[in-house]
Amino acid sequence: MKKVIVGVSGGVDSAVALYLLKEAGYEVEGLFMRNWDSAINNDQEGMALGGEICPQEQDYNDALKVCEQLGVKLHRVDFIKEYWDYVFTYFLEELEKGRTPNPDMLCNRYIKFDLFIKEALKLGADYVATGHYAKYENGKLLRAKDLNKDQTYFLADVKAANFKNVLFPIGNLTKTEVRKIAQEQNLYVAKKKDSTGICFIGERNYQKFVQNYLKPNPGDIINVETKEVIGRHNGLMNYTIGQRRNVGIGGNSERHFVCGKNLKENKLYVTFNEEYLMSDECIIKNLNFISPLRPTFCTAKFRYRGMDYPVELVYQDEDTIQVKFLEKVKAVTPGQACVLYLGEECLGCGFIEQVRKNNQDLWYLS
Repeated sequence: MKKVIVGVSGGVDSAVALYLLKEAGYEVEGLFMRNWDSAINNDQEGMALGGEICPQEQDYNDALKVCEQLGVKLHRVDFIKEYWDYVFTYFLEELEKGRTPNPDMLCNRYIKFDLFIKEALKLGADYVATGHYAKYENGKLLRAKDLNKDQTYFLADVKAANFKNVLFPIGNLTKTEVRKIAQEQNLYVAKKKDSTGICFIGERNYQKFVQNYLKPNPGDIINVETKEVIGRHNGLMNYTIGQRRNVGIGGNSERHFVCGKNLKENKLYVTFNEEYLMSDECIIKNLNFISPLRPTFCTAKFRYRGMDYPVELVYQDEDTIQVKFLEKVKAVTPGQACVLYLGEECLGCGFIEQVRKNNQDLWYLS
């Protein structure tokens, strides 16, 4: 009997993955990862509002109850230091550069599909499984059946070799089907809401969280068309390209788009005109290819839940690709991932270094 170690998060997806593998006849054990120490960042809101248990501990308790229901042993491992070193430090460094980081992708690369796998092997695993919506077949990472929940975007930075013995039990199910299985089996988390936001921030105010680590640096907000100062921002790290809400222009009911940053002069540029958000190419670096294919034409996603855009790839060197858009794309953002697809196959990704329009760097204005 093959042994599978399942990453159990305390949510419904991993709980159903655990159930399905046990029903399929595998020897199954769960492994819960603790990646963040809530005690190190108790801001004014706190991690445990009103004296309630913090969300991370609640997740562990939920995972434990599911495992008890299914008669499965649950292990627990701490990756707090590693998460800080490989994921959170990167998050802060990218913010300081005025970019928009994607820490969930780094978490998958360094924690969930590296350190977690090594820990599972210590427990005698033949396979590792997670509750991700994705498929891995014949050496290919493929989109999930439920395209609305597909998570291949977040898996695109995982090293190809680390998928070798990974199972995705819910990749051929829709979220509705997963919920139905959980309810039919009366799993403890059947009605638990999905988690949202960046894992270490959760439901809390993003700007207040960031201010625990990066000192606010207020500056002028500039109308990119008129060059007029129309407000004050509270730190460039708090804004991303295309943002409309909470831009910080008091007394103005019209919504502005964030369309650029000037790090040297600490200025934030905004516009009413969406044309300022359109670009025709980007440069991606820190490449990770899961597939051996290197197509000239494919499609690209520039954000999770974003649409696929047709692109032409110009390979400049081993770690740099010029991505030319066959149609203009809105709000492509430095620091985010550009994930490449050929049909249903996720080829891999690179991280957006520059965004251009008419051969000019678009977002960092002088």
